[in-house]
Amino acid sequence: MLKKRELHECTILFELMSEPTIMPFVRHKAYSADEYWFLTKQLMEEELAGTAISRTIMSDYGQPIGTINLFDIKHGSGFLGTWIGSQFQGQGYNKKAKEQFLEELFFDLDIHTVFLRIRKNNVKSIRATEKLGYALKANESHTVIYDEINQGTDQFDLYYIPKDLFHMKKLHQNREEEQAM
Repeated sequence: MLKKRELHECTILFELMSEPTIMPFVRHKAYSADEYWFLTKQLMEEELAGTAISRTIMSDYGQPIGTINLFDIKHGSGFLGTWIGSQFQGQGYNKKAKEQFLEELFFDLDIHTVFLRIRKNNVKSIRATEKLGYALKANESHTVIYDEINQGTDQFDLYYIPKDLFHMKKLHQNREEEQAM
């Protein structure tokens, strides 16, 4: 479902990202396929430098349908950014991609906290985040970060996912699945 980013996917991903319901919520906006290719190349270089991690979200049929990224990595934490093409939304890809990505971040890489900044008007993303069960609202518990992300005109809610809570929820989920068998 997730794979490392490849430049040959840029045209398809740019078309999906360009949709009016997606573009306003994408962190690094591109206004042409060439610009998207350049931004993807930069992101791949940031990954090599250890300041970002980026994956392509694939459909069940192996088609690129979106991206999931960890930006601004510092001291074992970073900001999550995800988008999925509108025709693939509501099919469970968001949750599956997040869980697979978080497993990689927490258990294969040296990440212990993942932050999510979500525009207050992005009701879909807020609803999806609150359904996860391991994401905690952090507007009051992490006020320095909350104030920092809200210095501009866009206003955000802040959430965070600690490694320990994610791990505990996954263990509980695995036990429930075993008992159901």
